[in-house]
Amino acid sequence: MRILVTGGAGFIGSHIADAYVALGHEVAVVDDLSSGARENINPAAAFHHLDILDPRLEEAFAAHRPQVVNHHAAQIDVRKAIADPARDIAVNILGTVRLLERCVAHRVERVIFASTGGAIYGEPEYLPADENHPIRPLSPYGLDKFVAEHYLRIFHEQGGPSCAILRYANVYGPRQDSHGEAGVVAIFADAMLRGETPTIFGSGEQTRDFVYVGDVVRANVLALEADLPGPVNIGAGEPASVNEIYRSLAQVIGFSGPAHHAPERPGEVRDIHLDCGLARRCLGWSAQVTLEEGLARTAEHFRART
Repeated sequence: MRILVTGGAGFIGSHIADAYVALGHEVAVVDDLSSGARENINPAAAFHHLDILDPRLEEAFAAHRPQVVNHHAAQIDVRKAIADPARDIAVNILGTVRLLERCVAHRVERVIFASTGGAIYGEPEYLPADENHPIRPLSPYGLDKFVAEHYLRIFHEQGGPSCAILRYANVYGPRQDSHGEAGVVAIFADAMLRGETPTIFGSGEQTRDFVYVGDVVRANVLALEADLPGPVNIGAGEPASVNEIYRSLAQVIGFSGPAHHAPERPGEVRDIHLDCGLARRCLGWSAQVTLEEGLARTAEHFRART
């Protein structure tokens, strides 16, 4: 297939582009490098240095004629979304709409969309949260991803490309940036390896569903052809507290000492983990990398960079 990956220089998108190239697909990457890195781009992929709101996106579509668009370009920092919701709307909603317009114009067959299972449900009424859980996001980021999901549905119902919507839990692994929007695994690992004391916001007893990036990549490979009934949760399906992550990484890295604690941050849920039964039934997917193994692989990646 000819596949265009937006955000293909970023943490998750670059791993997906690598997997598509390895499978023999013809891959092009669109990325503005605002958070991605040029060194993450697969050398076999064509690269278009563009923001998804740039009118020159038309040139990338015309040059590559993609059959599939994998859409990972986004503003994903919850704190930035709260501070500047208009920017979040511009990138995550308007950017998606502009992309879908190009998909229709160029007869793209399928769009795979990276949504959020960690922020879209809000404070859960029950756990694990399945795809039928009420949608009550606490941040503009979660809301804008939900709106974008509906734009994909509307475009499809009006004759546009089919869509696969994947709602990610907290993805971690190699290539995750330890600055900006990064999750706690990257932040903790980088700080510990530098001999610095990481900061935990709040008590650290808040729980998340940590899923390894390699498992997320497999979901994106399966989503190329799977028929999905709607959005699908992609997570490990098990909760782990921030304090547990801290202790496990400290053991792997050989770091000693307590974390520094700071006040909790607004817009973030207290506890969330996902029911991924639909992914098993419709994608034939479930997480395979254990948290222990994933943390060890991630620590090794950061160790090699330090």
